[in-house]
Amino acid sequence: MSAREVILGRLRAALGGPVPAPAEVARDYRGPGSAVVDLDLFVERLTDYRATVHRCADADVAGTVDAVLGGRRVVVPPGLPRHWLPDSVTAVPDDDLGVDVVAAADGVVTGAAVAVAETGTIVLDAAADQGRRLITLLPDVHVCVLRADQVVATVPDALARVGPYRPLTWISGPSATSDIELSRVEGVHGPRNLHVVLVAAESGTPVDRELEAQG
Repeated sequence: MSAREVILGRLRAALGGPVPAPAEVARDYRGPGSAVVDLDLFVERLTDYRATVHRCADADVAGTVDAVLGGRRVVVPPGLPRHWLPDSVTAVPDDDLGVDVVAAADGVVTGAAVAVAETGTIVLDAAADQGRRLITLLPDVHVCVLRADQVVATVPDALARVGPYRPLTWISGPSATSDIELSRVEGVHGPRNLHVVLVAAESGTPVDRELEAQG
């Protein structure tokens, strides 16, 4: 008799008979489209996580980046829209930069794949406007530009928008931990400062037309 059979036999004896069949597990999970997007809730969640939110039009993104990172050295992914960057920053494109170069940068500017209003979470999937996960972890400041139409209501909505085989990074506020004596320490596993530039949705933009073509 194997050890497995011995253990199961003891369990049956303790239960006083055959092991009862397991109860049926409910599968009525919330699916995509089950809730309405609440941008104010999204901003509230981010603020609660100690991120800084800037709401502006697309034409004002460069000015917002200038206010945060003007005069500093910034790593940018290869596909970042150039009009998001002001002349005041020194942009360093990430062409497989070394760890030391990325770590020495003052900040990073990226786009995003999708965001979740309910949890205040931003999702990156390593697309051309987001780049490698490395570049969003080492600099002290991360400026993430996010269109309002990229914000969805729930996590199921977000999962429906990203590819199952993409390398996903889920961001809820600046990097922080309270592991040591329950004291909050920021910047342990990533940037200490997260700035989210929430761009108002505008119809007829190149991105809108691209999405319509794909649909």
